[in-house]
Amino acid sequence: MTSLLESIDSRTKLVGENRLELLLFRLAGKQIYAINVFKVREVVQLPPLTEVPNRHYAICGVAHIRGLSFSVVDLQAALGRSPLYNGEVKTNLIITEYNSSVQGFLVGPVDRIVNLTWDSILPPPPTTGNGHFLTAITSFDDQLIQIIDVEKVLADITPYSTDISEDVLNENLKDWALNNQLKVLIVDDSSTARQQLKITLNNLGIECIQAKNGAEGLRTLESLAEDGPITKTLLMMITDAEMPEMDGYRLTHEARSNPALEDLFIIMHTSLSGAFNEALVDKVGCNRFLSKFKPDEVANAVQERVQDYKNSLESS
Repeated sequence: MTSLLESIDSRTKLVGENRLELLLFRLAGKQIYAINVFKVREVVQLPPLTEVPNRHYAICGVAHIRGLSFSVVDLQAALGRSPLYNGEVKTNLIITEYNSSVQGFLVGPVDRIVNLTWDSILPPPPTTGNGHFLTAITSFDDQLIQIIDVEKVLADITPYSTDISEDVLNENLKDWALNNQLKVLIVDDSSTARQQLKITLNNLGIECIQAKNGAEGLRTLESLAEDGPITKTLLMMITDAEMPEMDGYRLTHEARSNPALEDLFIIMHTSLSGAFNEALVDKVGCNRFLSKFKPDEVANAVQERVQDYKNSLESS
């Protein structure tokens, strides 16, 4: 318990400074890739794998480590290139936790961990198109680093459902939301995550405004607040945690520090570890924390907010 609290405290300090730590690695070539250390449980040499019949082409097997079994994704194959799992390249296994599940990523050499500021993390250039698997880019020691959109990788292998269960969906609240043109701001650097949320929220009768990172999200909020109280314009903001230029924690802190935005209802919606996030969410002042991507949980949280908003209007 003490070590967990110490870890949370160290991460909290990083968040307060708008910083992150990246694990750098390579695949078969010289290009450096990265993922957030927050999501890494450990790095080991690739153990023997158990083959799975009729598996996805990017799944090279199942690993069994310390009583835990999980699928191993050949990351190079998942990015649309020739598989790395061919016995010719020395490989390592990055064991991660996304969306409350454990998976392994087969990679080449693992380089180091670097500590960077979020404002040095930039969105991919628009000319990269819509088919890439990058969530951001940065540089270190004059080398370009490509940060993988792991949510897109995993969604391509096992598509997420955006359906809301019939016993969860409140049709009366949906109709009320439609009639009152309720809007939600979605802030997430992953196009896959934004699309998932958009579909689910549309099924609740809610219109979506989107921003690709925390800095863009803050500009959007400030612009909307020029037309009057932000709570008259937006039902809520749903933000990711890790994003280029400004992370979701700093975005929330900036909103809470602005009198024009301080009353906005904010949900932190992230694939990062729940134990860390619950502490960080409490620190920066979010109203709710939700793990990605669980449509029914999103629907319940949003409908609760719609009901509260409806009650406040009717009682005023």
